[in-house]
Amino acid sequence: MNKLKQIGFTAICIFGLSFQASAQFKQAPLPYAYDALEPYIDAQTMEIHYSKHHAGYIANLNKALEGVENAPTSIYTLMANISNYSTVVKNNAGGYFNHTLFWETLAPASDQKPSEKLLSAINSTFGDLDEFKEKMNRAAMTQFGSGWAWLILKKDSTLAIISTANQDNPLMDDAEVKGTPLIAIDVWEHAYYLKYQNKRGDYLGAIWNVLNWSEISKRYAFAMRSSKDVFTAWKELDDFHTVMDGTFHPAEDGNFDPIKKEIKNMVKVAKKLKKNAIPTLFDSEMTKIAVADLEKGTLAFQKSVKNKKMSKEDLMKEFEELHHKFHKVLDLARMN
Repeated sequence: MNKLKQIGFTAICIFGLSFQASAQFKQAPLPYAYDALEPYIDAQTMEIHYSKHHAGYIANLNKALEGVENAPTSIYTLMANISNYSTVVKNNAGGYFNHTLFWETLAPASDQKPSEKLLSAINSTFGDLDEFKEKMNRAAMTQFGSGWAWLILKKDSTLAIISTANQDNPLMDDAEVKGTPLIAIDVWEHAYYLKYQNKRGDYLGAIWNVLNWSEISKRYAFAMRSSKDVFTAWKELDDFHTVMDGTFHPAEDGNFDPIKKEIKNMVKVAKKLKKNAIPTLFDSEMTKIAVADLEKGTLAFQKSVKNKKMSKEDLMKEFEELHHKFHKVLDLARMN
């Protein structure tokens, strides 16, 4: 398999995309009751959609990855390398991610509005909020057959509306248009057929009443804040990143000499990261917990590096988990 590509938007734990070792992906709890989106999305549709369709994608993804050597434990890493996998893996990985995002960017009806910064970006790109909704609905209506309509943030920090077929999404390495997804609207018939039958337009008109603008605005702020901004303001995390960056990528290629030489330094900077105060801009209880977990993981990894009986495969798995712990700290900092 090709060297794993890294992507910026890796808020795995924050946004509910659960994972564990052996590429066993898990379904995050639905953030609200099945009937919470009534009358816009009915309880029966929600229950079937979540407990049957979404759960089925996850079960089939885990089954498809059984026996796959070095299968990623991160859904983001998997999608960033999706062209290396079968169509079955691609379809079910997309079904897993797309639906998780869908659930989290919906909420019981309220008077939520986009944040000032997101609204400003929407207005400058699409004209105003009403024009934006019209263009999103048009993308959803004109998606032939099953698929999704998306609001994404592209690498140049501009917004774009796109649609994808089936369970494809803009994070996949073979996507025609790539970007960080902010809104995902499901236009598979199972998302609306029980209530709206074949009237996709009625469903699209209703869904704006239950859009979770608070969550979407947080995702926009997260995507706009670069890792460089965090490292500039948080020297201790930048120091850890320097060691991680210089050792993790060689290990991906089978070269463990750099980490063997730098493991003491990695432990040193991890302890310093834990000991020193977190910059006020990034300080939160979750960040403190993540930093402590990173230090603990680094100490455990040091023992594994020194263990001559440890296979390269097992050592790489442990290094990947440590890499995820580091990115969790970084992602939390970008969120604050």
